[in-house]
Amino acid sequence: MQPLGDSDMYQYVDRPLTTLDEGCRFLVWSMRAWVTAIGHKRCPAQLLAPAFAKWKMIGGLQPFHRAMLLFNRDGLETFAFCPLACTHVSEHEAVILELITSLRDRGAQATRETLELLLAEESLGEMLETLSKLGAVLAIAGIFPGEHAAARDTRD
Repeated sequence: MQPLGDSDMYQYVDRPLTTLDEGCRFLVWSMRAWVTAIGHKRCPAQLLAPAFAKWKMIGGLQPFHRAMLLFNRDGLETFAFCPLACTHVSEHEAVILELITSLRDRGAQATRETLELLLAEESLGEMLETLSKLGAVLAIAGIFPGEHAAARDTRD
């Protein structure tokens, strides 16, 4: 997966969740919960809504759900996610974290080049738009991955 650049997925892969900021931990939990819901034939958006609301991320639920659907439906490979209780970040979880930060840090063209390795061509534009919306909501909620708020309230 060459086009990831300097701030690539390797900053996340195999890292203990406890070493990640709250935005990364929120997203990893959300990915795992989404996959778990699908595996149990439950609606992931309905399952995730309370957590997204609690984290002031309710506006990001639809883009997150769409991104996961696109990876599931149009992925060029099968994405693998850890179980909810796993304490480390999987490779595909790391890739998704990187894609979200990549739009801001490296721009749309570099992010598109990475997405070309992961998704069918017809989904690239929709995924870029979706990741952009998700990133904006993460920033507004104050939990954009890689940004550390000075004094955050804890949201158990």
